Amino acid sequence: MIIRLLKIEWLKLKNYKTFWIILALLVACVVGINYVYFELVSSKNQASGVVNMVLGTPFQFPDVWHTVTQVASYMLFIPSLIVVILTTNEYNFKTHRQNVIDGLSRTEFIISKVLVIAALSIVSLLIVFLTALVFGLSSEFSYFSLANAEYLFYFFLQCFTYMSFALLLSLLLKRSGLAIALFFVYICIVENILVALINRAVSGNVLEGPGYYFLLDASDKLIPVKSLQKMMQGKNFLPPTINLLVATFVYLGLFLFLSKRKFETADL
Repeated sequence: MIIRLLKIEWLKLKNYKTFWIILALLVACVVGINYVYFELVSSKNQASGVVNMVLGTPFQFPDVWHTVTQVASYMLFIPSLIVVILTTNEYNFKTHRQNVIDGLSRTEFIISKVLVIAALSIVSLLIVFLTALVFGLSSEFSYFSLANAEYLFYFFLQCFTYMSFALLLSLLLKRSGLAIALFFVYICIVENILVALINRAVSGNVLEGPGYYFLLDASDKLIPVKSLQKMMQGKNFLPPTINLLVATFVYLGLFLFLSKRKFETADL
């Protein structure tokens, strides 16, 4: 079944120029932004000295795995954008209805979208892995190491969670413009405000509290900004990684369950 569903989705994607353009944009952003960062820390000037003093050696092994995944995590809106466009196109062109008429069950339709999300997550992970590998091997006095490589798994999980959230929004709103706008507003503004308000209400400190367990922020904090909280307060306010992993898996399961429930019960 999985192969059949992947073939159906591939037929929709292989000649879809927008998909390839956005995917190329993801590659360009991940490589380009990390390249600028790499040049900054590698150059022999005062600015690079300050960066190295604060962050250490971000592009040497094993720190490079954390650095590249952290930078790439700010670009998860790009693969999420692909999911929104592909899903809302199903409604715009009525292909979701045609798929069901042609014998695809509603559950299989949702599974096909989850398979696309999984494939995009793997592609994104591969891009990040190769980027980190190249920059790590290009750094002076850097020797290959898989220490800290768990950040690659965290990035994959974060990518899967973001795109699953995008899938749910797309199924609920059915319009690409509205879904994209709401997705951006939520991840850039709304969730940050909610996390700060929850932390402030519970602990009296916007940097500490249960707000970090909120929706997408749980997966975000799996790859924290390198040493930021230690630099600011001398203390790590983040919850234990295992707690964040549990919260992320719970939200991921919730997003997928609600997506399945929505499509199976909605009128075509």
